[in-house]
Amino acid sequence: MNKQIFTPEYRVIYKLKNKKSKIEGTGAYALQEIPARKKIGDLGGIIISEREAIKRRKNVKQIAMVDLENNLVLDASVNANELRYINHCCEPNSYIRVTKNRVEFYSLRKIKIGEELSADYGETHHHGTLPCRCGAKNCRGFI
Repeated sequence: MNKQIFTPEYRVIYKLKNKKSKIEGTGAYALQEIPARKKIGDLGGIIISEREAIKRRKNVKQIAMVDLENNLVLDASVNANELRYINHCCEPNSYIRVTKNRVEFYSLRKIKIGEELSADYGETHHHGTLPCRCGAKNCRGFI
């Protein structure tokens, strides 16, 4: 039985590059200026059931999944794009919008060429226990 439900078409609107992050692991960096309040793109991945996501979460150290509607989950560890590496920051330059079967990223302000993209992950499966490494002046300390 195929556990994957479907793989929608996802796109990144602005040119990005993944490389070592100043925050954590790998990051996503702007290769062009991104104006304020513009859609950056849709997070790539496959849509799976919540049941399948629970199974997969048990076997990985870093989770790249976002809960959607109707007990579905976007698994960005498969068929990912550059947006998969946007790290959490308590003072982000972008935000996440979950709508139906999409996870969209939008710029909060102008993002300069070479700047690392970041978003406030909000509530996560870590329930405020994972130490935050963002380094922002207003860092909450945990994700």
